[in-house]
Amino acid sequence: MPEKITALLGDKQIIIETGKLAKQADGAVTVQLGETIVIVAAVAATKAKPGQDFFPLTVDYREKAAAAGKFPGGYFKREGRPTEKEILTCRLTDRPIRPLFPKGWYNEVQVQTVLLSADGENDPDILSIIGASAALMVSDIPWAGPLGAVRVGRIGGKFVANPTHAEMAESDLDLVYVGNDKDIVMYEGAAKEITEADFNAALQYAQEVIQPIIAAQKELVAKAGKKKRQITLNIVPDEILHEAKQLAGDRFVPALLTPGKLARENACKAIQDEVGVKLVEKFGAEKVTQFVINDAFYYIQKEAVRGLILKDGKRLDGRAFDVVRPISSEAGILPRAHGSAIFARGETQAVTLVTLGTGDDTQDFDSYTGGKTEKKFILHYNFPNFSVGETGRISGPGRREIGHGALAERSIESMLPKDYPYAVRITSEIMESNGSTSMASVCGGTLALLDAGVPLTRPVAGISVGICAEYSGDKISKYQLLTDIIGWEDHYCDMDCKIAGTEKGITGFQLDLKLKGIPFALMVETVEKARVARMHILAEMAKTLPAARTELSKYAPRIEVIHINPEKIGALIGPGGKNIKRLVEESGCEINIEDDGTVNIFSVSPEGMKIARDAINGMTAEAEIGKIYRGKVVTVKEFGAFVEFLPGKDGLVHISELANFRVKNTEDIVKIGDEISVKCLGVDEKGRVKLSRRAAMEERDQEMAPKA
Repeated sequence: MPEKITALLGDKQIIIETGKLAKQADGAVTVQLGETIVIVAAVAATKAKPGQDFFPLTVDYREKAAAAGKFPGGYFKREGRPTEKEILTCRLTDRPIRPLFPKGWYNEVQVQTVLLSADGENDPDILSIIGASAALMVSDIPWAGPLGAVRVGRIGGKFVANPTHAEMAESDLDLVYVGNDKDIVMYEGAAKEITEADFNAALQYAQEVIQPIIAAQKELVAKAGKKKRQITLNIVPDEILHEAKQLAGDRFVPALLTPGKLARENACKAIQDEVGVKLVEKFGAEKVTQFVINDAFYYIQKEAVRGLILKDGKRLDGRAFDVVRPISSEAGILPRAHGSAIFARGETQAVTLVTLGTGDDTQDFDSYTGGKTEKKFILHYNFPNFSVGETGRISGPGRREIGHGALAERSIESMLPKDYPYAVRITSEIMESNGSTSMASVCGGTLALLDAGVPLTRPVAGISVGICAEYSGDKISKYQLLTDIIGWEDHYCDMDCKIAGTEKGITGFQLDLKLKGIPFALMVETVEKARVARMHILAEMAKTLPAARTELSKYAPRIEVIHINPEKIGALIGPGGKNIKRLVEESGCEINIEDDGTVNIFSVSPEGMKIARDAINGMTAEAEIGKIYRGKVVTVKEFGAFVEFLPGKDGLVHISELANFRVKNTEDIVKIGDEISVKCLGVDEKGRVKLSRRAAMEERDQEMAPKA
């Protein structure tokens, strides 16, 4: 029978229902906020595939155009590959639920979210996270939930739970928060230089707000939850693990302390290969598979790394726990890019390139759920195999690359000037990777923007802080925070907390945990460690380029902004776009016209810029009474001549105003095509302009007369 529960998330009602749809899934729920509804279904295979040596969890989120009452764009009228928004929501859903599955359980699990209804006000990404938790809770799949999720905004200094898209436009904070009944599990988002104290207050607020959702899921499980299935964990037999430790002996610690990432990996691999052969000799190849060898050494290495940190107070590269690796950077390294930089922090290195574009370079995209439909600032992150000294399949960007690029993008975006006329694209090409390349992309991207002459409000830097924690029961009894974690510390320890910002405050953040949760007090300490490290990195970056360059690259398009009367837009465009098309062709410029009368002229040619500027000023100028113009006769009549004195604008010179004597025939004085000087006498109530050749000649004669 269907079961339905409701809970308040702030002042918004969430409805969770199970037992009505997707009844053949192991667990399925619908989650509703306003008129936005998603269905989330979870299914786990009954057994692991033969030889499976990792946990194959797939989390998928898809939006359907029909949910918003729309047709998909494109020729086929069917949803295709996932959009960036869908991929980022997949990651938001995946990251908090993944650590809560049993270690050593390798049955394939799929968690799928489908958007069924979109009201254009409430973003479904939070519903996907809540739904994944609820679906797993009511299923028979082993999972250590439940989790609650909320988006937190701050409007007028007040925190708001699950703000609508309209409310988010006024917010200086976009925090996606996931937690359990007592601890923080995951967060992600951006802010407009929020202080560390206010950020911590937002985390506290979110933790309180999600408690009713967690309680509601427990209530739903009591009503409709399935009994959890019995599982078999694929773990290394104790006798093999013990023998491996004995054979490795005390050689592992010196190998781990080998300077340099690749040298360290090779030293450890040599011990593993040697011990692996001996394990096969002793226990047989059937019992000691490659999986058993790899898994045994994962535990041995993990134990050794954590022992060095927690017992010996040592890091693999010899640094103190709060020290950032050596930083080096350069700007202006590439001649044709509009801005470029290289940023290195230890063995992490990014080359960043900035391209300045015009209005036509803005990215447009479909949005079924409301919110933005275009982007003027884009950051793309690329992670080639050679950056970690490996080979592998070469393809387009994966989910990780899209996620890292989005984190770096939102960390910098708020520091671009408001109404900046250029479209801006940063590409971050990772050259070396050993810890937090996304934060290197923030630093390198900032330097490249400054090199391109983009007047950032303040430079942005970022750093990652990790933790190595030891438990006593269900509480952390011992821990060590690690500033600027390297790859092995990320792999064998428990947290990757990335925080970016300026000297004034935080602009971007992302937390990933391998723990079931982290207490608030520890997060406060983490945030402060990140602030101190960020200040150090900003100071190092300032040594390379402290402010934006005053000159753009000679290859970047120049821009000139003209403000015209909005009522003149039609005249500038002309019938069927005739005027603007002609001007674009004559000047070679790109011209973008905004509804408020702002005209952006983009050109790489000073001559073309002048042609466009002069023409637009002329076409949109108002006739000034008493001003003398040089114009062309375009029509001759018995009563006078019409003169084009501004581009596209005519005025009448009455026959009586052609000369300072009586004129019998207009053509006695002027003919079509003649250029003459005329003075504006006035504009009538219908906008018709009266011109005078006689008055212009008299004024010229007065100016030329000798002064007494």
